[in-house]
Amino acid sequence: MDRQHRRRGFTLVEVLVALAVMALMTALAWRGLDAMSRAQVRLRGEADSVLALQAALAQWSADLDAVAWQPRVESLAWDGRSLRILRRDAAAPADGLRVVAWTVRGVGAQADWLRWQSPPVRTHGEREQAWQQAAFWAQAPASDDLRLQVRMLTLSRWQIFYHRGGVWTNPLSSDGNAPSGNARAPTLPDGLRLVLDLPSGGAVAGVLTLDWIRPTLEGAR
Repeated sequence: MDRQHRRRGFTLVEVLVALAVMALMTALAWRGLDAMSRAQVRLRGEADSVLALQAALAQWSADLDAVAWQPRVESLAWDGRSLRILRRDAAAPADGLRVVAWTVRGVGAQADWLRWQSPPVRTHGEREQAWQQAAFWAQAPASDDLRLQVRMLTLSRWQIFYHRGGVWTNPLSSDGNAPSGNARAPTLPDGLRLVLDLPSGGAVAGVLTLDWIRPTLEGAR
């Protein structure tokens, strides 16, 4: 056979070098894909955390905006452990109300910010019962209460301040928590400040402050 037309095959060394190069390229490609996958999972988790924070703050503001002011009825109360709100129920008839409570349960950086909501209340007795049940839930929840609560966020701690007389004060030092049986019902504060201490390591960390202004306050809008 003519040498010019003879086909020359690969040597064993050339085959081994080609295999080594292909293995190296495969390893590099795998590491790149693995890094991309991990980054995608991390970004998805951070996005979920941000969305959860936005949803929790939106629910907090919605509860406060829907406070139902009634004569001689306590509609907003902070007892040092929980914030209770008597709010209008958008899903019920015009006279439908619900009692909502917010609290933090747990210690350290892994405490849970929780929201509790009563069934609709329509009578004075139902309202008083739900109001007391919300306070008991914040202290020692019963099994039935656990079904009515929703975990909103993980917190290190939280603080509440009332705005009265042009200054932010401790709610317990104001007249905003007078018993509902008093002849004069407690007045709503002009504003409420929420301070959340978000643990490190998450998508959002550090101290977050959210101020709410009473919608019925003159000039609030």
